Amino acid sequence: MSDWELSRTYGSSAGEVRWERLGEPAAPPVVLCHGTPFSSYVWRRIARELARDHQVYVWDMPGYGVSAQFEGQDVSLGAQGRVFAELLAHWGLAAPAVVAHDFGGAVALRAHLLHGAAYRRLALVDPVALAPWGSAFFRLVGEHHGVFEQLPPHLHRALVREYISSASSPGLAPAVLDRLVQPWEGQEGQPAFYRQIAQAGQRYTDEIQGRYGSIELPVAVFWGEDDAWIPVAKAHELAAAVPGAELVLIPGAGHLVQEDAPGRLGAGLARFLGAVEPAAR
Repeated sequence: MSDWELSRTYGSSAGEVRWERLGEPAAPPVVLCHGTPFSSYVWRRIARELARDHQVYVWDMPGYGVSAQFEGQDVSLGAQGRVFAELLAHWGLAAPAVVAHDFGGAVALRAHLLHGAAYRRLALVDPVALAPWGSAFFRLVGEHHGVFEQLPPHLHRALVREYISSASSPGLAPAVLDRLVQPWEGQEGQPAFYRQIAQAGQRYTDEIQGRYGSIELPVAVFWGEDDAWIPVAKAHELAAAVPGAELVLIPGAGHLVQEDAPGRLGAGLARFLGAVEPAAR
């Protein structure tokens, strides 16, 4: 469990955020945003690879990973977008490159479109960005989160393990699955798992979906062709909605592309992040 640690803290408006910085301080900055129900741990291999040429920032969203979890916490996409804008200001990053997965995609898009966060480039990896979204399981839990919170711990653990496992196409290594499940266990983790689902809502992407055509920075959309959570058709739809967006499909990978095809994703991100800036658009 000690192979990935976030040693730094920031007191955000939604609770303490744990974060870390890798690479040389003088290198161009890139920020990695995770999704749900994951944490920055899913970026460990790609973060270390990118840190050869970039200053890489990773963070656990409030309510996730090793960041704060508490009753009454606002962990909605609305809060996460604000917190991300706060973090960029705290880090002193005027226009970093951003790589965002799943819910992190919505967080990065909201920070940019609603809170004025400027990016040099934006890579979206199987993001939650287009309506409709939310699986039948996700909707069921959201509507009855109070009941699910009362599950005996062993049943809750089995449910979370099965849910997270379904994000991978070839399957997750047991140690990786354990690490991804661990933050959602115990007296704080179990209610936190259902809290973040209960507070999820399509309205947070509905508020920004109509603005994707106004995005003027270089954008790449990466997508696992075997994504069972968000169909690959959404990749084509999103790439068409963002002017000039590049679309990269990754065969053999499910929703957790970072785990299923880290080499292909890492190489694609390195190429995109290191590309020569285009002329004024």
